[in-house]
Amino acid sequence: MIRREYNVFTMCSGLGGGAKGFQEAVSQVGAKVATWRCIGGIDNDPAACRDFKSLVGVDCTLMDLFTREQYTAYNNQPPPADWREVTPDDVRRAAGYKHPHCVFISSPCKGASGLLPEALSRTPKYQALNELTLRCVWLMCEAWKDDPVELIVFENVPRLISRARHLLDQIGDILRHFGYVVNETTHDCGEIGELAQSRKRFLLVARHAAKVPAFLYQPTTHRLQGVGTVLGRMPLPGDLRAGPMHRIPSLQWKTWLRLAFVEAGSDWRSLNRLNVEDGNLRDFLLVAEGRNGHLGVARWEDSVGTIAGKSLPTNGMFSVADMRAPADALQYRNYGVMRWEDPSGAIIGVKSPGQGMFSVADVRTMQSESWNHGQNYGVVKWEDSVGTISGQQYPNQGKFAVADVRTGVKHNNCFRVVRYEEASGVVTGGTGPSAGGQAVADPRPPAGPLFSKYKVSQWDSHTGTVIGGDDQGAYAVADPRPAIENVATAGRDSRVAATAQLPAANEKTIAVIRAMDGTWHRPFTTLELAALQSLVEPEQLQIDAEENAWRRKRDSAEGTPFTFKLDGDSDQAWRERIGNAVPPKAARAVGMVMGTTLLLAESGETFMLSSTPIWVRRVALALTLPAVEPQ
Repeated sequence: MIRREYNVFTMCSGLGGGAKGFQEAVSQVGAKVATWRCIGGIDNDPAACRDFKSLVGVDCTLMDLFTREQYTAYNNQPPPADWREVTPDDVRRAAGYKHPHCVFISSPCKGASGLLPEALSRTPKYQALNELTLRCVWLMCEAWKDDPVELIVFENVPRLISRARHLLDQIGDILRHFGYVVNETTHDCGEIGELAQSRKRFLLVARHAAKVPAFLYQPTTHRLQGVGTVLGRMPLPGDLRAGPMHRIPSLQWKTWLRLAFVEAGSDWRSLNRLNVEDGNLRDFLLVAEGRNGHLGVARWEDSVGTIAGKSLPTNGMFSVADMRAPADALQYRNYGVMRWEDPSGAIIGVKSPGQGMFSVADVRTMQSESWNHGQNYGVVKWEDSVGTISGQQYPNQGKFAVADVRTGVKHNNCFRVVRYEEASGVVTGGTGPSAGGQAVADPRPPAGPLFSKYKVSQWDSHTGTVIGGDDQGAYAVADPRPAIENVATAGRDSRVAATAQLPAANEKTIAVIRAMDGTWHRPFTTLELAALQSLVEPEQLQIDAEENAWRRKRDSAEGTPFTFKLDGDSDQAWRERIGNAVPPKAARAVGMVMGTTLLLAESGETFMLSSTPIWVRRVALALTLPAVEPQ
């Protein structure tokens, strides 16, 4: 095999997800195999630069890529006295003065993100942030104008197309001026990286026409995975052996309740189906459970746990659901109700229901139409005859109510919801749903970032895009694993005891609430978000932990097993950098097709039989025709 190593350089590198993915990419054309080596990166976040070094193994240079005007607009103040603008030579120095075969640019996307209101995106602060896209491309082209970079990958959020169209047009003009063939497209990182999240991104890809005549093919797409295929390979959340990034987020008690009542696969709109009276759920009672089997009752066919010295019901599962009826002891079955066809027990002196089985399920009362007076609150059908008219006159004294089918009742439209395709009633002075048909069943999804507020992902379904926020979208999962009682948690736990006082609505806590579907609706841990972004492999965590434990035992060293941990100790900062990262597996897929294209170019080939579409095809037929000298 003939091995070839290409260089990749990244700008606005973040924690290094794109660079990590490229270094994992391997391409093969015939007997030639290509791999990638990262020669450096640039970012303005010191913590991200340190993460880059840990993940990629090379230095990421700390640089602010703003112009002076952009810095002032973004920070609302001029830069400090020792600040200076980055030059093309600074970019070459960050790459170790090596030539990159590909430059991967992932400029900040907040200004074009759908989570940012349109009006705010047009302010000078975020316009300056968007302008970094143009600034990065210009610096890159100028840095290597004497020996142009073969391939360029520029990725961002899809809304950049509409919110920064003028910048994309200028970027295209610059690239074409330097001899590049350019194509704009969108893709799903989850589909090309085989991830468990759907992550739509805008991608601008370019190849230098003179140096790379070969077509640049798109990566192969795959079906999205379910989040359970990733999370199921990880330790349970809160397992301290997995490190601080795997701690369960502490949320307000009312947030835990909302998550518990959101149907798996749905979002906050599930809560609209609950009946709430005076701020309380009418149809549900939330009861705190005890841990370790507190007041537990074993089934008759189950085995019991360890017999402890104090085996009382409140100390564990030390009760049994005995299906055997006590022999000759029906009188002990307080409030017992006999079936109509069963014999009674012995008649003794006591006679009240609370003293034994002295009640019967009488089948006659509800079968006889002549026994109307026993049908308290009975309602007669419109077409039926009424029973005997007696001195009683109230609904609770018999069947003295009727189901009136006649329309025209004054308030017949109270809280009426009009179908979307149906005409509304007369528009009156009433303004509320209780005043008539003043509500509509609108099938259109709400616009804006609240579309997936409090969304709970199903275990076998993929999640939405992982972003920097921790409570702004689909960041909870219906976890079906049965061992949730053994979760090691810090802080207050709602399962402390049956008599425990539930937290206040705004109190932050860690709670395990068994939802209606029998699962635990909980937020993703920070480590799980990193795994969904493919920044860490669950199996590698275990391998590294075992290897490190063996080394510690060999060297008699103190410390904790190896865990994946980003720089710092803030979950909020970790999540922001994870959300901004390019999924390495998606970058690896891009790196594989880029390597294939470079191998084809070096071999003098311009075409490879492939079922995948071509990314950059500037009049494909023209490549098959002989060159024509300009007149």
